[in-house]
Amino acid sequence: MLEILGKTNIDFMGRRKVAFMVSAVFVIVGGFALVQIGWGSANLGIDFAGGTAVQLKFDKHMPIEDARKALAANGLDDAELQEFTQDNKLLIRKKIGSTIEEKTADHIVQVFKEQFPNHHFVIDSSTSIGPTIGKRLQQDALIAIMISLIGIILYIAVRFEFRFGVAAAIATFHDVLAVLGLYYVMDKEITLLVVTALLTLAGYSLTDTVVVFDRIRENLRGRRRISVETIINNGVNQVLSRTLVTTLTVVLVLIPLTLMGGEVLHDFSLALLLGVLVGTYSSVFVASPLLLIWPGSEGRLLSRGS
Repeated sequence: MLEILGKTNIDFMGRRKVAFMVSAVFVIVGGFALVQIGWGSANLGIDFAGGTAVQLKFDKHMPIEDARKALAANGLDDAELQEFTQDNKLLIRKKIGSTIEEKTADHIVQVFKEQFPNHHFVIDSSTSIGPTIGKRLQQDALIAIMISLIGIILYIAVRFEFRFGVAAAIATFHDVLAVLGLYYVMDKEITLLVVTALLTLAGYSLTDTVVVFDRIRENLRGRRRISVETIINNGVNQVLSRTLVTTLTVVLVLIPLTLMGGEVLHDFSLALLLGVLVGTYSSVFVASPLLLIWPGSEGRLLSRGS
């Protein structure tokens, strides 16, 4: 319905070396972030690290510096505070090491009652998670991502062939690592909601890659005298407008959610926004070139088009 670029003839495969270098940076940073998450050294939410989170809603503005001083004076100097000035809310997180303090939430509430008697508030939410549960959630999250990647390989292998499945899985894993790396570099908190966004991203990235692969497969039919590199380039160029329109449509939804969706949706929508941009890049510059450099691709791919 809409071709924002028209007919293009961009040599994507000729730029694959530069793209692979960019992707290598993404993967290295993402891999480092994954190791740090496994060691518990990243900025993990209490979902994974264990701890207590209490969100208080005040009847008027509560200065965050005053709250931080009051908590520090009462033995909670390691508590993390996040302010939501629009709703007069204050989120207090206290991560734990090896044991959970069952009365941490009560302690936090009591501090505010005693130190700020003129600031009336209600408890908006309160969550406590032990370190054992947090560690189990880390393992379950990694298992969920690995199962999804195996499923991708099997699905694409059945629909196309094994090399297509491996290329799609590598591209998807690249996207997940890239978003994890960006979150680690930005020191954003990694929570179960972010993992949910990563799994959602895997589905989006796969769909985009399948569209490109479908066109490449169509172009392979009856094209004996054209090189595989040209066939793949033609396929990517032919669906480029569709890819960009789809990406733009999703981004136009995610930007308002990220900026104005509130604290609940912010991390989820930000991870999706980064993932959609990286996923669009990977379907063009990662998944497709992998088909070209796969050992024996020249002969086997052309044989499918004979």
